[in-house]
Amino acid sequence: MSQIETARRTGAGARTALQVTAALSTIEILFQGATAGQIFSGNGAAEGIHGAGAIAFHVLSALMTIAAAMLWRATRGSIWPTVISALVFLIGIVQAYLGDTGVLAVHVPLALALTLGTAWVLTWSFLGGRTIRTRHSA
Repeated sequence: MSQIETARRTGAGARTALQVTAALSTIEILFQGATAGQIFSGNGAAEGIHGAGAIAFHVLSALMTIAAAMLWRATRGSIWPTVISALVFLIGIVQAYLGDTGVLAVHVPLALALTLGTAWVLTWSFLGGRTIRTRHSA
Protein backbone atom coordinates (compact mmCIF):
# COMPACT_ATOMS: atom_id res chain seq x y z
CA MET A 1 0.00 0.00 0.00
CA SER A 2 1.37 3.43 -0.91
CA GLN A 3 1.95 6.20 1.63
CA ILE A 4 -0.94 8.16 0.14
CA GLU A 5 -3.33 5.22 0.51
CA THR A 6 -2.12 4.65 4.07
CA ALA A 7 -2.64 8.34 4.92
CA ARG A 8 -6.16 8.26 3.50
CA ARG A 9 -7.02 5.08 5.37
CA THR A 10 -5.70 6.37 8.70
CA GLY A 11 -7.11 9.86 8.17
CA ALA A 12 -3.72 11.43 8.94
CA GLY A 13 -4.58 14.75 7.30
CA ALA A 14 -7.99 14.90 8.94
CA ARG A 15 -6.47 14.04 12.33
CA THR A 16 -3.96 16.87 11.96
CA ALA A 17 -6.75 19.24 10.92
CA LEU A 18 -8.75 18.17 13.99
CA GLN A 19 -5.76 18.65 16.27
CA VAL A 20 -5.10 22.15 14.91
CA THR A 21 -8.73 23.31 14.95
CA ALA A 22 -9.36 21.80 18.40
CA ALA A 23 -6.23 23.48 19.78
CA LEU A 24 -7.22 26.84 18.29
CA SER A 25 -10.81 26.45 19.54
CA THR A 26 -9.56 25.66 23.04
CA ILE A 27 -7.19 28.63 23.05
CA GLU A 28 -9.97 30.89 21.77
CA ILE A 29 -12.48 29.79 24.41
CA LEU A 30 -9.88 30.39 27.11
CA PHE A 31 -9.28 33.85 25.62
CA GLN A 32 -13.04 34.41 25.79
CA GLY A 33 -12.92 33.63 29.51
CA ALA A 34 -10.18 36.20 29.98
CA THR A 35 -12.10 38.91 28.13
CA ALA A 36 -15.26 38.01 30.06
CA GLY A 37 -13.33 38.54 33.28
CA GLN A 38 -12.28 41.98 32.03
CA ILE A 39 -15.91 42.83 31.25
CA PHE A 40 -17.00 41.78 34.75
CA SER A 41 -14.24 43.91 36.25
CA GLY A 42 -15.62 46.99 34.49
CA ASN A 43 -13.46 47.23 31.37
CA GLY A 44 -16.04 48.28 28.78
CA ALA A 45 -13.48 48.14 25.96
CA ALA A 46 -13.27 44.37 26.41
CA GLU A 47 -16.85 43.91 25.13
CA GLY A 48 -15.83 44.55 21.53
CA ILE A 49 -12.91 42.14 21.82
CA HIS A 50 -15.19 39.55 23.45
CA GLY A 51 -17.70 39.90 20.59
CA ALA A 52 -15.02 39.52 17.94
CA GLY A 53 -13.68 36.52 19.83
CA ALA A 54 -17.13 34.94 19.74
CA ILE A 55 -17.17 35.18 15.96
CA ALA A 56 -13.69 33.64 15.80
CA PHE A 57 -14.86 30.82 18.08
CA HIS A 58 -17.87 30.12 15.83
CA VAL A 59 -15.59 29.83 12.80
CA LEU A 60 -13.05 27.65 14.62
CA SER A 61 -15.66 25.35 16.16
CA ALA A 62 -17.32 24.93 12.75
CA LEU A 63 -13.95 23.98 11.25
CA MET A 64 -13.36 21.61 14.18
CA THR A 65 -16.69 19.93 13.43
CA ILE A 66 -15.81 19.55 9.76
CA ALA A 67 -12.37 18.11 10.62
CA ALA A 68 -13.92 15.66 13.10
CA ALA A 69 -16.45 14.53 10.48
CA MET A 70 -13.68 14.10 7.91
CA LEU A 71 -11.69 11.98 10.36
CA TRP A 72 -14.70 9.85 11.17
CA ARG A 73 -15.43 9.37 7.47
CA ALA A 74 -11.84 8.39 6.73
CA THR A 75 -11.42 5.95 9.61
CA ARG A 76 -14.97 4.93 10.56
CA GLY A 77 -13.72 5.22 14.13
CA SER A 78 -15.57 6.86 16.99
CA ILE A 79 -18.36 9.26 16.07
CA TRP A 80 -18.14 11.03 19.46
CA PRO A 81 -15.62 13.71 18.46
CA THR A 82 -17.92 14.74 15.62
CA VAL A 83 -20.98 14.77 17.87
CA ILE A 84 -19.24 16.76 20.61
CA SER A 85 -17.74 19.19 18.08
CA ALA A 86 -21.17 19.78 16.56
CA LEU A 87 -22.67 20.31 20.01
CA VAL A 88 -19.91 22.77 20.86
CA PHE A 89 -20.68 24.70 17.68
CA LEU A 90 -24.44 24.75 18.32
CA ILE A 91 -24.13 25.57 22.01
CA GLY A 92 -21.73 28.37 21.05
CA ILE A 93 -24.41 29.93 18.86
CA VAL A 94 -27.00 29.69 21.66
CA GLN A 95 -24.51 30.98 24.21
CA ALA A 96 -23.64 34.01 22.06
CA TYR A 97 -27.32 34.83 21.65
CA LEU A 98 -27.84 34.62 25.40
CA GLY A 99 -24.82 36.84 25.98
CA ASP A 100 -26.16 39.42 23.53
CA THR A 101 -29.53 39.45 25.29
CA GLY A 102 -27.95 39.69 28.74
CA VAL A 103 -28.97 36.28 30.10
CA LEU A 104 -25.69 35.74 31.94
CA ALA A 105 -27.14 33.17 34.35
CA VAL A 106 -27.12 30.72 31.42
CA HIS A 107 -24.36 32.32 29.32
CA VAL A 108 -21.64 31.70 31.91
CA PRO A 109 -22.42 27.99 32.61
CA LEU A 110 -22.58 27.35 28.85
CA ALA A 111 -19.10 28.87 28.58
CA LEU A 112 -17.88 26.16 30.93
CA ALA A 113 -19.57 23.49 28.79
CA LEU A 114 -17.84 24.92 25.70
CA THR A 115 -14.48 24.86 27.48
CA LEU A 116 -14.94 21.24 28.51
CA GLY A 117 -16.17 20.21 25.05
CA THR A 118 -13.29 21.76 23.17
CA ALA A 119 -10.76 20.41 25.68
CA TRP A 120 -12.27 16.91 25.33
CA VAL A 121 -12.03 17.00 21.52
CA LEU A 122 -8.48 18.34 21.75
CA THR A 123 -7.44 15.58 24.13
CA TRP A 124 -9.15 12.88 22.06
CA SER A 125 -7.50 14.15 18.87
CA PHE A 126 -4.08 13.41 20.33
CA LEU A 127 -4.80 10.35 22.48
CA GLY A 128 -7.89 8.59 21.20
CA GLY A 129 -9.08 6.65 18.24
CA ARG A 130 -5.85 5.02 17.20
CA THR A 131 -7.46 1.81 16.02
CA ILE A 132 -8.57 1.57 12.40
CA ARG A 133 -11.76 -0.17 11.46
CA THR A 134 -12.25 -1.29 7.92
CA ARG A 135 -15.38 -2.28 6.09
CA HIS A 136 -15.55 -5.83 4.84
CA SER A 137 -17.38 -6.71 1.66
CA ALA A 138 -19.91 -9.50 1.79
